[in-house]
Amino acid sequence: MLDKLLEALYNKIFVNIVINKHSVNLQVDICSKKGVIDSVEENFETSYINDAMLTFIKNYTAESPFYYISVLDISTQQGVIPTCSKNLLPRYHDLSDSEYKCHDKLWTYYTSKTDLYEIEKIYKDIGVDFIFSPFSILSKFFQDKISSHMALYVLVQENFVCLSVFEESKLLFGEYLDMENTQEHDDLLLDDIEDDIDLDLEEGINLEDIDVIDDVDDVDDFGDIEDLDSLEDIDEFSEDVEEEFYQESEEEIEENASSDGFNEDYQRFSLIQSAINRFYKDAKYESKFIENVYIADSVGISADLKKYLEEEMFLTVYVRKVDLGSELSSLAQEEMGL
Repeated sequence: MLDKLLEALYNKIFVNIVINKHSVNLQVDICSKKGVIDSVEENFETSYINDAMLTFIKNYTAESPFYYISVLDISTQQGVIPTCSKNLLPRYHDLSDSEYKCHDKLWTYYTSKTDLYEIEKIYKDIGVDFIFSPFSILSKFFQDKISSHMALYVLVQENFVCLSVFEESKLLFGEYLDMENTQEHDDLLLDDIEDDIDLDLEEGINLEDIDVIDDVDDVDDFGDIEDLDSLEDIDEFSEDVEEEFYQESEEEIEENASSDGFNEDYQRFSLIQSAINRFYKDAKYESKFIENVYIADSVGISADLKKYLEEEMFLTVYVRKVDLGSELSSLAQEEMGL
């Protein structure tokens, strides 16, 4: 009863941390019962928390006892698996060093235990309430399309490319690719792509076999840190609105491109191309032919990435801008029932 009274007296503060290559983006959302009443964003030229960041955060968290710190996971040892069956998980990835969680009894996302511990250590002065996977953002951002479209969905970050293939909410494939360290599979060429590979997966998945992960010391249980089961439905866009909503003009994309955007976007194209080849070639996956690509752009890609995918791979590409800080805040607010 006392907690409810206190909640009525104070706003809720959501601090959202996005780590980039040479900077950290912080977004603070102040929420009342009516929703977000104020939002502040600041960039810091550092890769770790420093005194300036700490002061900035504490200036806002001091306003209310109800504050929540969210961090976007950028572990290179993370990914998704197209099953929740405990017996089938090892077929796709060795999870002995990972924390993992089943999403909606359909697919599993995982991340490195070591990197979770590192996040706890780095942010020990402020604490961390939620660690969200980029796959969570991707699946929520395109939920309206994922539920009804067979397509490749891509989240472009500054240093990473997060991608998944969905068919009517069913995950078929996904990878998290590091632009600096990922080795491309040059032996998988588009010219060698065979017809769709039919793979009969084991029937009768026992959902009771789904693992419940262990606690991560002082950090909240990973299953509680990120839970996508409560995602709200997004209204379907009409076909006319969809074209306008997702496709920016080349001029608009080029305005946002960095001076070295050409090289970065070619690298992103190469990573996406190689990932698609692995999806087609690897017998573990239920391969389907990809025609459409939906890109969530958080960095301001150039028109070249879209052009490469359309001209080299004959894909239809839709691009939509995404604000990672806002998406983190939205997920955290859902977790808190707002």
